[in-house]
Amino acid sequence: MRKERSEPVYVISVAAKLVEMHPQTLRMYERLGLMSPARTRNNIRLYSDEDIARCRQIQRLTSVGLNLAGVEMVLDLLERMEAMRRELEAEMSQRAKEMDQEIARLRREAAAGK
Repeated sequence: MRKERSEPVYVISVAAKLVEMHPQTLRMYERLGLMSPARTRNNIRLYSDEDIARCRQIQRLTSVGLNLAGVEMVLDLLERMEAMRRELEAEMSQRAKEMDQEIARLRREAAAGK
């Protein structure tokens, strides 16, 4: 059974090991708004595979010289681009459905006219 990538499963010590950084760095990323792990009722941070991937993305961006303010801007732009891509995909899917319906209608009309 495959778990969802967004399912929070890793405590901070495990997440830190997975991304090879200190837990305090993960706390700082959260404080700065770069990450927002889930919390248990006891306020324990739980990280998902998506959180781990985001942390690795932050690492890549800082490794090429971006400061955390720059990282925040890049992540925001990437999120907006992804939202626009999903919106465009949904619109294209709707248009394709409408075109299929119109083609079916024209075929019915052509068949009726024979």
